[in-house]
Order: sequence, then structure tokens, then C-alpha cells
Amino acid sequence: MHIDAPFELILFGGLGDLSQRKLLPAMYMLFCDGRLPETGKIVAITRRELVREDFLQQVRQALRQHLEARYFDEGSWNQFVEYLICHTIDLGDPGTFVQLEQALNKQCQNRVFYLATGSDLYTDICAGLHGSGLIHEHAKVVLEKPIGHDFESATQINNAVAEYFAESQIYRIDHYLGKETVQNLMVLRFANSLFEHQWNHKYIDHIQITISESLGVEKRAGFYDHVGAMRDMFQNHLLQLLCITAMEPPASLESDAIRDEKVKVLRSLKAITGEAINDKVVRGQYDAGVADGKPVPRYRDEPDVAVKSQTETFVAVKVEIENWRWAGVPFYLRTGKRLAERACEIVVHFKEIPHSIFPLQHKNTMANKLVFRLQPDEGIRLMLCEKKIGPGMSVRPMNLSLNPADHKKTRVPEAYERLLFDVLVSNATLFLRDDELMEAWRWVDPILTFWNDLEQRPEPYTSGSWGPAAATLLLAKDGRLWDENS
Repeated sequence: MHIDAPFELILFGGLGDLSQRKLLPAMYMLFCDGRLPETGKIVAITRRELVREDFLQQVRQALRQHLEARYFDEGSWNQFVEYLICHTIDLGDPGTFVQLEQALNKQCQNRVFYLATGSDLYTDICAGLHGSGLIHEHAKVVLEKPIGHDFESATQINNAVAEYFAESQIYRIDHYLGKETVQNLMVLRFANSLFEHQWNHKYIDHIQITISESLGVEKRAGFYDHVGAMRDMFQNHLLQLLCITAMEPPASLESDAIRDEKVKVLRSLKAITGEAINDKVVRGQYDAGVADGKPVPRYRDEPDVAVKSQTETFVAVKVEIENWRWAGVPFYLRTGKRLAERACEIVVHFKEIPHSIFPLQHKNTMANKLVFRLQPDEGIRLMLCEKKIGPGMSVRPMNLSLNPADHKKTRVPEAYERLLFDVLVSNATLFLRDDELMEAWRWVDPILTFWNDLEQRPEPYTSGSWGPAAATLLLAKDGRLWDENS
């Protein structure tokens, strides 16, 4: 599938971290795969003026740094540069928006504004676009997370953007939904009666969802210290993965049918308020330790971090869904920086067998598990039990890979490739609707307010570990353990 009509992709924050790491490499790969039309423009919006040669050199360097060497080709690059334009905009000077209008094609119907900036700039950018007549009925806007810092600010930003764009024109992005394994989770459930039949409280003991990072805040400390793990990762990425895992079968693959079911999950989440927050929510902040064999500083000693910062770099939550399918099935969600390894997994723990006839089968350690791994290497594994070769009836665990045989031979597209393509073809299925965003904030808000009123430093944990001790206790008091070697 490829795009036939000309397009215009206008990237605000065009040479920022996200654009250089993900967006521009994604567009380059779409071009190399032959999925872009011959006519198109990628306009990188910057705050300072750059001569074209310097701009192209910076983009070229970003592609060389963030793509595997085998995917960068000089011939393809020389053709790709024909799409690239650099334009400087000063949000305080409406005249610079007028100049942008002159650089675009008035006849182009497929126009996308990608706001790869802080959400506090969304209102000013949209107002500037509107004032310069750049928004037409077919234009679309992509909003990066986190949108706002709480329910109230998210409402204000949503309302402000809605003054200039209809809901059908707004694409709130969560790149985890663009990962191949997330979509495969839906196929595995809804295309196989074997799994969907057992996808409920009768057969599932609990579900764990982990997004762990071995890196610290790196160059994002100035941003991160005002955001924290709950806003940066939990409120969006983890809750979206929860929705995809727990939702009811949609009536069809149409975007609103799927998003309707995701909203139902968010509205079914059991509220965590007051003292229950201390029992079901853990927050931590990394201390000094070792990462990749090298000593690393504690969070408070990172550049641009407040000396007495109370920002959490780790969150773990026991989530309960109050509906018929998931009654009594806890979902354990966690995310953190400076953890033991970089990973993203959804692990479905099935209930153990009621009675084992095999003397060496340990029921709790050999229960069946279905593991969806989203990073660093995507794949799906079903953990079963089999007979150990030799005399007797010894039982041992084994992994059944559910990946196709040519999985490693086929390049798995980056999430942003799929999502940028979906925006360009107006497919909103993998993007958040306004009610999804607001329901997530509504559920998270009481926790954030409780922490703000508490004025207490998050529990320290050693860099290179799996987080604070309280996170282990969160499961241990339920007689369970985190999956850290799956």
C-alpha cells in the first residue's frame, strides 16, 4: 500500500530530538519502501534560521545515527532531499506563519501539521496556523504526548485545538500502538477462538505490563523533571497497552469501533484514591548505581534536575477492572528509568492447574504464560510444559515461539513509520480520541494530587536494579512475583 496523492508534512520541532530520532528516519524509510508519492514536502519548522546546506547535513547526520547502516543509501538520500524544506517560525511573530503559507502548495489536500513540541505550545501554534489561513477542511494535526499535565490542563488544550480542528482532523499519537506486536495481540485474540475463549477471569490469574528503560533522563532532564514517569509513560503508554489487552471484541476494525471499546476499559478502572494509593501505587527515584558496567549518578545529581527533586522515575500500580470479564484479575503495571534492562512486555499469566499428577511439576513456576515482547526485539512466546527426554515422567517448561519462520529475515517497520503513514492516509484507528485522553487523565489525577500534597521524596532504588523494594512487595503480598527473566 502506498500514497498516490501529493502530501505536505509540516514538522513543528522539526530538528528536535523526536524528529531526528524517529520522525525523519521514519519518513526516509517510507520513501525507501516506495510508499510515498513522487510529489511531496517535508517542512521542518525551526526557531533559528539555517542555510539549506547546514539543514540537510543535520538531517543526513540524524539518519546515519539513528538508522542501521544497511538502510542508508546515498542514492536514496539524494532523491529524498527533494522532499525536505526548512522554515523558521517565531511564535511571537504572525508574519512568519504567512511566509510558511507561501512555501506550501495551496492545491495540496493532504496537509499534516505534526506538533513535536511541548503541549504548552499547541494553542499558540494552532492559532498561528488559523490566522494565516493554513488550516483547510482536509488538514490534519498530530499531537504528541503528554497532552497537558493533569485533567484540567488537558481539557484546556483539547478545547483550544478543537477551536481550529474538528475531532476527525486531530490525531493524538501514542507510538506504542504502532508496534507490530501490539497489533498482533489483537489478531491473536480476535482471530483465534482458542485464545479469546480463555481471555477472562476463569482462566487468567493476572497480567503484567512492563516498560523498562536502562537509560536515565539523558538530555531530557529539563523536561522530565516537570513531568515524571506517571505523566511521561504511565498515563499514556501503559494505559493504552492495558486497553488493547483488556478490551472487548470490537464490532469491526473501524477506528471508532476499536476506540469505543478502549474507552469502556478506562471507564471500568477501579478508582485509586486516598489511603488506597499507598497500598496499590509505588513511586521511586533512581539512586547512584551501575548501568552497562559503568557507574552512573543518582537522579538528583543529573544536570538540570532540581537538587531536592521529588519527581518519580519509577511507577508501579496494581490496577483492577470492574467488569464481568476481568473481575478479580489484577493488572500489574510498571515503568521506570535506570532499570536492569530495556524492555517492554505484556505477560499473561494463566491460572495454574488444580492438581498435578507429575511429582516434579511445580504448579506455580510452571503455569502457562503468553508473553508479548514489544522491545527491544518484538515477538510472541507461549510458555508450556513438556516431558523431559529420558526415563520417567519429568516435566520441564518450554517456549513455543509464535513468530513466523521468516520473522528475523523481514524488517519490522518502526512504530512511527506505520503511524505517520496512517495519518497520511487518514486512518485514525491507532490514535487516541478525545474521550480516551480525558478518561485516562481522570483516573490518574487523584494519584498525582495525592503525591503533590504529600511532599515526600519517592522511594530510592539503585540504578541497574528492577526498582524499589516496595514494587516487589506490591506483588509479594498477593503471593506473586514480577516477571524479570521472561
